[in-house]
Amino acid sequence: MPNTLQQEINCEYKAAMKVRNKSKINDFRVIIGELSRQPDKTLPDPQVIEILKKLEKAEKEALQRLKLSEPTNFLKLVQSYLPAMASENEIRIWIQDKIDFAQFKNKMQAIKPVMKHFGNQADGNQVKQILMEI
Repeated sequence: MPNTLQQEINCEYKAAMKVRNKSKINDFRVIIGELSRQPDKTLPDPQVIEILKKLEKAEKEALQRLKLSEPTNFLKLVQSYLPAMASENEIRIWIQDKIDFAQFKNKMQAIKPVMKHFGNQADGNQVKQILMEI
């Protein structure tokens, strides 16, 4: 039973190889290739998530350049390993409940405590947009 994200990815890669799913095998090879480029061979989950986020960002940028709106199977696979993102509404409600804007010189300084609370579950650009709207 895999207990780290990296082990889970490796187990699912092996399963894809057993059923000879070439598309999925190739997608996993890209992910595993990125993970193996790191100095440490065993990576903690936060580091794996960071690498997956970079792959997700690169794939989204490639889709934008190609003017494609449908997510690729690779993008779906990468996103399946990422933690669920907080919704815009969840972020907005948390900010309204927990942030006292009087303690900041400007609203954008509130990004730090918001990102500290949400961590990998919030996109910094989305938080910035919400703060500009408030």
